[in-house]
Amino acid sequence: MNPYITVLTLGVADLERAVAFYRDGLGWATQGIMGTEFEHGAVAFFKLQSGLTLALWPRQSIAADTGLAWQPPSATEFTLGHNVASPSEVDAIMARAAQAGATLVKAAQPTFYGGYAGYFQDPDGHVWEIVFNPALASL
Repeated sequence: MNPYITVLTLGVADLERAVAFYRDGLGWATQGIMGTEFEHGAVAFFKLQSGLTLALWPRQSIAADTGLAWQPPSATEFTLGHNVASPSEVDAIMARAAQAGATLVKAAQPTFYGGYAGYFQDPDGHVWEIVFNPALASL
């Protein structure tokens, strides 16, 4: 099997708040919330790169759709990495995220592998690593 991931879905507590964070706070483009006419259908999509889409969907809707019981979120389940071109870009994105309401988890600093990175949590607790990794710069 050749893995080809096209959508990453983040479960959120408040869809409008989450959309505002990514759209207004981080400046990501979206057509806004759609699917509100369907029970558990409200969702927002953000086009990323190379055919990848970020979806924001209420946690309760994910539970209803999958049939799994709702569970409290855990910030240490996974992280999302956003690789950028320079340490100054890491700093700029970290500052923008904080201004938009993110919680800074770890200030940006040099890494053991010769890069530069910091962590923040979005309003729903999802952990983002903003990183300059020279080894990934050409990917």
